[in-house]
Amino acid sequence: MSEQGKGSASASAAAAPAPAAGSDTYKGWLFKWTNYLKGYQRRWFVLSNGLLSYYRTQAEMAHTCRGTINLATAHIDTEDACNIVLSSGGRTYHLKASTEVERQRWVTALELAKAKAIRMMNDQSDDSGDEEPTSQSDRSELQGTLKILVSKLDDLSTCNDLIAKHGAALQRSLSELEGLKVPVEGGEKIKAVNERATLFRITSNAMINACRDFLDLAETHSRRWQRALQYEREQRTHLEETIEQLAKQHNSLERAWREAPTLVSSAPSAPTTNKGSVRPLKGEASDEDEDTEYFDAMEDSPAFITVTATENTQHRRSQSNLSGASGGHPGDWNQDDHMSPGCNDVSGKELQPRRQRRTHIPDKPNYSLNLWSIMKNCIGKELSKIPMPVNFNEPLSMLQRLTEDLEYHELLDKAARCDSSLEQMCLVAAFSVSSYSTTVHRTAKPFNPLLGETYELDRLEEFGYRSLCEQVSHHPPAAAHHVISKQGWTLWQEITIASKFRGKYLSIMPLGAIHLQFHSSGNHYIWRKVTSTVHNIIVGKLWIDQSGDIEIVNHRTKETCQLKFSPYSYFSRDVPRKVTGVVADNEGHAHYILSGTWDEKMESAKIIQSSRGASGSEGRQKTVYQTLSPKLLWKKYPLPENAENMYHFSGLALTLNEQEDGVGLTDSRLRPDQRLMEDGRWDEANSEKQRLEEKQRAVRRRREAEATDAVVEECDYDSGREYEGYQPLWFHQRRDSVTGETNFVYKGGYWEAKERQDWSMCPNIF
Repeated sequence: MSEQGKGSASASAAAAPAPAAGSDTYKGWLFKWTNYLKGYQRRWFVLSNGLLSYYRTQAEMAHTCRGTINLATAHIDTEDACNIVLSSGGRTYHLKASTEVERQRWVTALELAKAKAIRMMNDQSDDSGDEEPTSQSDRSELQGTLKILVSKLDDLSTCNDLIAKHGAALQRSLSELEGLKVPVEGGEKIKAVNERATLFRITSNAMINACRDFLDLAETHSRRWQRALQYEREQRTHLEETIEQLAKQHNSLERAWREAPTLVSSAPSAPTTNKGSVRPLKGEASDEDEDTEYFDAMEDSPAFITVTATENTQHRRSQSNLSGASGGHPGDWNQDDHMSPGCNDVSGKELQPRRQRRTHIPDKPNYSLNLWSIMKNCIGKELSKIPMPVNFNEPLSMLQRLTEDLEYHELLDKAARCDSSLEQMCLVAAFSVSSYSTTVHRTAKPFNPLLGETYELDRLEEFGYRSLCEQVSHHPPAAAHHVISKQGWTLWQEITIASKFRGKYLSIMPLGAIHLQFHSSGNHYIWRKVTSTVHNIIVGKLWIDQSGDIEIVNHRTKETCQLKFSPYSYFSRDVPRKVTGVVADNEGHAHYILSGTWDEKMESAKIIQSSRGASGSEGRQKTVYQTLSPKLLWKKYPLPENAENMYHFSGLALTLNEQEDGVGLTDSRLRPDQRLMEDGRWDEANSEKQRLEEKQRAVRRRREAEATDAVVEECDYDSGREYEGYQPLWFHQRRDSVTGETNFVYKGGYWEAKERQDWSMCPNIF
């Protein structure tokens, strides 16, 4: 943060009125973290009635609130001398004050406001004079219910008195009978009847006491229930008012945008420095981008303007998204006027004719099962540790889903023939986006692979590549993947899936780097996947969104590509599932603009000139890029016919579980529960899945016992045997020379074993 920025923030904060005695309002300037591209930005914060709201400027208080956080449920933390962290639910604000004194003032005000908000929520006072008129009907209804309960309790008390009266008379009669001279057998029976009468009276008294306790408890908590109901109604009203206000602002902004003669701006990522770090552009985020405030990290995306150059050098307006792409039809995505001739050269790469593979699987049975009934007890747990029936699965394993990244391997074949590393970067970026295209309708969960499970995809004769995956760890679940192509490239990765169920949505976070190396040039690309989110877990139709940033780095040339996956927002004017990006050289100079959606297509536009445009509302200039017409890099294949009844599988996914001869004994195709599910025999699949999981647990317990014995022997003897634990068959751990991370890489031997058909080393996991 610059000294000038600090000074202005300090002056503004000092000028803000301090809270008066008895006042619940506190206002002032703070710096708010937006994203890695723009860092901290100055915002006007208002603390009032237990709510902390912020605005871009003080003038916006009259019409546009950028975000609000409820302090009653918020956690307040301080990181260092000037930082404040507020978190509530899934939202987190990282704030910074200009001085430590100012930070302490804000912390004090926030803590007092939080304490008051909590007191208001938990107040159980009988004083109801300050309640809203809207709760009168609720109070009347509650009081009526309590009167009915009192009446019923009186009835029960009357019955209890009658039972006690008649019970006492019965006991007197029984006592008189006991005094008479009767046979021994008759006396025993009379005594038993007397004991049962006493037990009946005790039970009836206990029932009356329980009813009285219930009434007392209802009277004690009625006020709390009433206030909780009133609070929820106020929250609903506040939300309705906010939505109405946003809708009005949306309409006014849309009218202003249509009437404005200025160029249209968009919001891709910024170029980077030669060290791969982000270098923000001095641009101002558009109001349309600010409408997606509900996704805080996307708030202040840097903006630039793209101007498409035509043949007669006249400028045309162009957005860097699909809705505004200029320049006619892109044509076949295997041909691109911007690419060097080598990118389209296919000479010397003759392959065998494609083998006929299956194009359909049995239709998905129509079994109904309530996901919430199973997941409600699993909130906060790791998804891989939740026992799930196959009803929520698709008949593919996670290893096969990982292999689906190769659906558009032609992009890498084409990239391997590129002479320009920047053009190659565009194709690699398109490939990284294409791996998400199959997920848009795939809301079912793949099978968790068993430890040691493998999956091979041998397309050497058809497409020139071979792929192998192995589950190398079970907790945490981790899979290693290796692909080699005779088209001139090798791809490898180790992916660990971290997933959390949060009640309303499920977050899936793939951890680990993806490596891609081209043989001829030696270009070595590394990137990581974004977060996938499954929404509407509790109610509604499940849908998937991808959000976050991807940085692709060519570690040989230091060229970079910054990709941004914009999260979906109901209030955003952007194209849904939008992806934007910038390809820059090792000095941070932008050369290509990328745009598209992760479920449809990606385009690239070559930059021919860049300049500084007009200043924004805060005096900052936007970068104007003059580009050629966008060209198609990648387009999604249409789904097969009847895909909606076949788990929305793509053409490649339909073939992944097809039976093949000669595969390893641990291959996912041989997994019995997965095969039964694909055949529509779900009840048998559930039983088989339970058997396999129990077998895996037994193996793990045996392995843990062996580890314990090894430790005991090492303690008893100086030269005890060292227990290595589980070791994968086809992958071993090595430290990566580029990233410095230790991960599993292919050590060889699988394809040679397949050639010999020698699988004696494979464990019996099925």
